[in-house]
Amino acid sequence: MQSTVLHQVKREVTRAKYGAVLFTSSFPQFDAEYVAKLLAQFEKEGLITRIAKGIYVKAKRTRFGIVYPSTFELVKEIAKRDKAIVFPTGETAANKLGFSTQVPMNACFITSGTPRKLKLGNRTVTLKHGVPKNFAYKGKLMPELVQALRSIGEDNVPDVVEKRVAQLLSETPEAETIEHDLLLAPVWVRQIIKRNIKNKV
Repeated sequence: MQSTVLHQVKREVTRAKYGAVLFTSSFPQFDAEYVAKLLAQFEKEGLITRIAKGIYVKAKRTRFGIVYPSTFELVKEIAKRDKAIVFPTGETAANKLGFSTQVPMNACFITSGTPRKLKLGNRTVTLKHGVPKNFAYKGKLMPELVQALRSIGEDNVPDVVEKRVAQLLSETPEAETIEHDLLLAPVWVRQIIKRNIKNKV
């Protein structure tokens, strides 16, 4: 029986596409403890890479080392599994929205799910627990805008960032939720958004 389970799990792991995130719970039809052992074994064989307790990724192995999928893809998969709301904070949010071209070595996200740290080679991805107010937004853009602008600071927002805010607001399909979400933003962030929105809220 165990050899059959081994072959079935190994087949699924082998067939998984690059970037696939695998959890012990990815194989609910089998005993979780045994699956955990198998995944640890497959990591030793070089089939998958462990990024946190019980979480593995199908990463590409090249002559330059392991190539991981994007941080945002990994976090999205974990959020889906945890049935959690997750969004970037600090420099990670600023980089995602195009306020900064600098990719932070250590990415940081707020989650409504389990806080954890992911190790991607020499980089770290931190999922930290957020307060309920963080998850009261109806749209996805506004919480990211708030986090990104906070990382820059109230008195340090340059014109180029204001232009980018205006561009993001003009392109967002979330026009209907902005009015609600504006009320959750800090007053100074609200003022920046209001003066850069085409259809004044």
